[in-house]
Amino acid sequence: MRLLNRKDDDKNKKDIAIPFDKEIEKNISTIRETLKDCDDIIYREFLVGQRQNHKMAVIFTDGLANKDQVSNFVLESLMQQARMTKPQIDDQSYDLYDLIVKGSVAMTETNQIEDLKEAIDNILIGETVLLIDGYQKAVVVGTRGWPIRGLSEPETETVIRGPRDGFVETGKVNTTLIRRRIRDPKLKLKYIQIGKRSKTDIAIMYIEDICNDKLLKEVNNRLKDIDIDAIIDSSYIEQLIQDNSISPFPQVENTERPDAVAAALYEGRVAIIADNTPFALLVPATLDIMLQSSEDYYDRWTIASFVRIIRYLALIMTLTLPALYIAITSYHPGMLPTGLALYVAATRMGVPFPAFIEAFMMEMTLELLRESGTRIAGPIGTTIGIVGGLVIGQAAVEAGIVSPLMVIIVALTTISSFVLPNYSFASGIRLTRFFMMAAAAVLGLYGMMLALIILGTHLADLKSFGSPYLAPYSSFVNQSQDIEDSIVRFPFKLMKRRPMFLSVKNKVRMRDNSINKGKNKEKNEKQ
Repeated sequence: MRLLNRKDDDKNKKDIAIPFDKEIEKNISTIRETLKDCDDIIYREFLVGQRQNHKMAVIFTDGLANKDQVSNFVLESLMQQARMTKPQIDDQSYDLYDLIVKGSVAMTETNQIEDLKEAIDNILIGETVLLIDGYQKAVVVGTRGWPIRGLSEPETETVIRGPRDGFVETGKVNTTLIRRRIRDPKLKLKYIQIGKRSKTDIAIMYIEDICNDKLLKEVNNRLKDIDIDAIIDSSYIEQLIQDNSISPFPQVENTERPDAVAAALYEGRVAIIADNTPFALLVPATLDIMLQSSEDYYDRWTIASFVRIIRYLALIMTLTLPALYIAITSYHPGMLPTGLALYVAATRMGVPFPAFIEAFMMEMTLELLRESGTRIAGPIGTTIGIVGGLVIGQAAVEAGIVSPLMVIIVALTTISSFVLPNYSFASGIRLTRFFMMAAAAVLGLYGMMLALIILGTHLADLKSFGSPYLAPYSSFVNQSQDIEDSIVRFPFKLMKRRPMFLSVKNKVRMRDNSINKGKNKEKNEKQ
C-alpha cells in the first residue's frame, strides 16, 4: 500500500509525485489508508451512464466543503443529468473525462490534477476531488464553504471617521476587501503555501507598475526560505522574515484595516495576507510609519498634524519620564528649582526604597494590570485596569512605599504609551523604557544620554527590507520630499509624490494640472 507520510530526513528534498492508478478502487484505497482515522472525510461512490457502467467517486472533508454545492452541482449533475445524455461511442473524439468536466459538472472552479498527493492536499483545504474510473487524473472542484466570521470594526485600530470594516480569519475575504478598494488591473495577487503540515495559503499583493522589483524579489525569497511545520498566525511570518530578530522594534507592520493595506499598496509597499488570521503584514516598515494612523488621512491636515506632534511628544514622554525622575532625584537634584527640590525631598522622606526600585515596582505593577486587563475580555478587564491602578496607587502612597510624584510620573508614562497607534511598536518602547531606567540608575543623566545614543545608533542601523528604519529622517538629501508626510501632514494638494525611500517605479500619485489649466485659459481668452 502506498503511504503519503512525509519523512523528516527528506524535508529538503522535493516531494516525488504519485500518479493515479487507472483503477478507481486502488486510488480510493490509497486515500483511505493515508487519511485513516479521519472520520470527517466523506467518500461517496456512485455509477453514471444509461447503463450505469461508469464508476466515479467524490471525496471531501465534512465541515470544510459546502455540501449543498457538492450535492446540487456535482452529484445531481452526474447521477441524473448525465444519464439522459447518450454519448456517441463511435465518435473517435468522444472522451468520458472531457464530457464530465466540460458538460456535467456545473461549477465555476474546476482543475485537473495528476498527482495523488495533490488530491489529498485539496481535500484537506475544503475542495472536492472527483475520481473517474479508467483515468490517471482527477478533477478538483472548488467547493470551499467553511463558516466565517462576519465583518466587524477592528478592535485594535478604531477610528472616529473612516471605514468600519476589518479583516477576518478567511484569506479570500480579506483579499476581496482589498480588491474592492483597488480596481486596478495592475494589482497583482500571487498565492504560495507555507508550512509542511499546515500548508497555509499566503497571498502576496502589490501594484505592478508602482512596487520596486527588488523589494518584491526580496519578499518572495524570504517567504520561500521559510521551512516550518505550521503557520498558525501571520506573526509567525513576521518573526521569520524580519531583518533583525533581536531588536525590540517591529520591522514589519501589521494591521486589521483593509483601507490601511490599500493605502500602503498605493505607496508601493507589499502586503502579505495569511489565511486563518485577521492581521495583514506590510513591508517595509519604518518608525515614521509606526506612528501614523489611518485616521490621519481622513481628518483635515491641520488636525492630523497636531495629533502627530502629540504622538511624537508621547513617544518621548513614555520613553524618558521614569528615567528622568530617577536621574534627577538620585543624582542631580540641584537641577530643580529650590521650591520643587524641597517638595520632592519632602515627599520621598518616608519612602524606604531608592528611586529606581520605587519606579521599577510601579512600572511592573502597571504592566501586571495591563496584562490582566487584556486577558479578561469585556468591561471587566477595563474596570480592573482603572480601579486597580487607582486603588493600588493610593494605597502605595498612604503606606509610604512610593511618593505621590512617582504615581503621577507612572500615570503620565502609561497614558503616553496608549497614544502610540501601533501595539507592537508600543510594546518595544515599553521594553526599552526599562533599559533607560537602569542606565539612569547607574550614571544619572550621563547614563540616560548614553542609553539614548545606543538606542539612536541601533535605530539608525536597523533596516526593513532594505529601507532605513529612520527614513525619511536618515537622509534629507534623497528623501527631503518625504517630510511632507512625516511629523506633520501637508495638504493633499502638496503631496504629489509617493515616498522616495521606497524607490518606486511610478513616483507621481497626483498630477499638477495647473499648467494645463493656464494654457486652456489663454486659449479661451484669445478666442
